Amino acid sequence: MSYSVGQVAGFAGVTVRTLHHYDEIGLLVPGERSRAGHRRYNDADLDRLQQILFYRELGFPLDAVTALLDDPGTDPREHLRRQHGLLTARIHRLQEMAAAVKTAMEAKKMGINLTPEEKFEVFGDHDPDQYAEEVEQRWGDTEAYRESQRRSASYTKDDWKRINDELNAVHARVGNLLAQGAPADSEEAMDAAEEHRRFISANHYECSHEMHAGLGEMYVTDERFTAFYEAVRPGLAVYLRDAILANAARNA
Repeated sequence: MSYSVGQVAGFAGVTVRTLHHYDEIGLLVPGERSRAGHRRYNDADLDRLQQILFYRELGFPLDAVTALLDDPGTDPREHLRRQHGLLTARIHRLQEMAAAVKTAMEAKKMGINLTPEEKFEVFGDHDPDQYAEEVEQRWGDTEAYRESQRRSASYTKDDWKRINDELNAVHARVGNLLAQGAPADSEEAMDAAEEHRRFISANHYECSHEMHAGLGEMYVTDERFTAFYEAVRPGLAVYLRDAILANAARNA
């Protein structure tokens, strides 16, 4: 049994134009054509479209989806396992965000002297005080922690907005390099990691390359940081860690 492009668009909740585009770029070429030359999609095509839409929902660019689905060494079950893992990480991240919002709304005093509404307007998905007590326990006796606290105490709402925008820009740059397939030890990736280190030094505390490497490892070993970066772009936690380590080695 086969289906028209209009039927498939209705099944999948996408536009006919999207399906035409997928055909034109070779991402989803319908398995059949009618006598009049119209696209006809079979069950195998629908399975592939499902995989495409899963990966798109997870933030993968179209060229990366094509490469993943056309990899002869990966079977369909492996795609499902990968997607399940990424979705689980996203769910975990959303649960943490919900808990952070609840905590913030109940709080009487905010660490950066903002109302809850202002705080989440500034930080979006990220609550900088979510792990404040743990951070103090782990690093409270370090000069880096004390320096960060001194700087944070003087920041205004506009300062935090600027800082958040700068960090998002750094994450976007690293994520784009990952999507483009640039190796983590390429000059571009190491330069982006260096930009990340300098951002920390400029806004929080003096971050040496050695300290930066330690942060990179934490992004991978601490599931909360991993979930945050995976929500930005799948694979970003490991990629950023590797770029940070390569940059540290370059500057050793």
